[in-house]
Amino acid sequence: MNLNLGKKPFKSSPRPTYTQPARSIQELQERLGREKVLLELAQRRNYSYDGIAMGVTPALVVLPTHTADVVEVVRFAQRVGLPIVARGAASGLSGGAVPIQESIVLSFTRMTGLSIDPQARTATVQPGVVTQQITEQARPYGLWYPPDPASLRTSTIGGNLAENAGGPLCFKWGVTGDYVEALEFVDFAGQVHRLERKAYDLAGLLVGSEGTLGLITEARLRLEPIPRYTRTLMAIFGEVGQAAEAVSEAIAAGAVPSKLEFMDNGCINAVEDYLRLGLPREAAAILLVDTDGDDPIVVEEELAWVAEACQKHGAGVRVAQDSAESEVLWKARRSVSPAIGAIKPKRLNEDIAVPRSSLPAVVRAIEALGRQYGLQVVQFGHIGDGNLHPNVLFDPRVDSEEKVWELLHEIARVALRHGGVLSGEHGIGLMKRDFMREAVDPGTLGALRRVKAAFDPHNRLNPGKVLPEPHSPED
Repeated sequence: MNLNLGKKPFKSSPRPTYTQPARSIQELQERLGREKVLLELAQRRNYSYDGIAMGVTPALVVLPTHTADVVEVVRFAQRVGLPIVARGAASGLSGGAVPIQESIVLSFTRMTGLSIDPQARTATVQPGVVTQQITEQARPYGLWYPPDPASLRTSTIGGNLAENAGGPLCFKWGVTGDYVEALEFVDFAGQVHRLERKAYDLAGLLVGSEGTLGLITEARLRLEPIPRYTRTLMAIFGEVGQAAEAVSEAIAAGAVPSKLEFMDNGCINAVEDYLRLGLPREAAAILLVDTDGDDPIVVEEELAWVAEACQKHGAGVRVAQDSAESEVLWKARRSVSPAIGAIKPKRLNEDIAVPRSSLPAVVRAIEALGRQYGLQVVQFGHIGDGNLHPNVLFDPRVDSEEKVWELLHEIARVALRHGGVLSGEHGIGLMKRDFMREAVDPGTLGALRRVKAAFDPHNRLNPGKVLPEPHSPED
């Protein structure tokens, strides 16, 4: 399911020049310890790809365990003229953690420090901590960490911070950046900065910057008390746009569900083939909804508002009778990605976000584009905040990858025409870098370039990501 970066739309950046690598690498090994520096070709190849893209084999891989190690690597990279690509669990879906030129890959998987302060309701974490572990360690104190990307059992918090990841809970509880109280990061020159999110919110620039501005080495995250009550329902629709219409109706009625997730017929049947959970195969779409809180009356009332809105738009509604039934439904949603991965040899995962008022038109337009291009497109996502994940499924032996990319581009244009953006949580990375000229005006693109230049004047941090190649020196 990996893409070859030699194919459209990716363009490799010029290779840097560097001097005396053998002597410098030996010095780095002596400073960090040989076990932290991977040089064997077979080892380095394992760090050339992420969840969707295949890049070039890095010159070396470093596995730091402390911020001081990161400082050493950045200063080494300066001396030899190599760029740095930061990486966590490599579960990203935009090519953001893929080296596209000879680079140092800095893998944070050994930086796994995690401490809970129950009185302050915070977690202090290093970037290699697996997302789910934060809630697991906070739970004994009656606390949890709400941002929950579908990959929370494997993705690391460093990647979540880099992409400003969302998840099923983001409509009510917010995304990763909403929980950041402070950050520590290492800049392009190897200087360590510690930032509080107060008057001058420099930390806000780092979150979602995809490793292009600095290397986050620690974060202090806000925790929340665990809600006492949760109810779950599934609404079953005969037409895909009706599900989107019901979402807007329920929210207009005053419901603030903690989870509001969408799956179309292709996703439903893929999950049924994969797990046999008893989902309605005939449905055009389903909504999975949680309401939660500390007042059971309010929780039930919100669930009733959602049910009424869904029924008004032609849905049949099933309310989970217990936590076991609820867990089955949410297992279905979290299994969409591996399930659809079994349908065709390859897929491309879109990540658009649009205003809720535009959702019915957008999901219908994407469905029509799939038919127009003769390619299978399945849709799912965090529909409560307008974040959709259309996936184009294809077989490169029979389907033209040029045609696949044309369809992907058209889906992005649908989002832009309806007042949306290119990414809700997966990032721009490589996958959408060349779409940025259509997504933002030239003035904004210029401002983004100036921010990049201020943080990374020599373009050493994750080069070639997010911002398209300039058409001219003035661009």
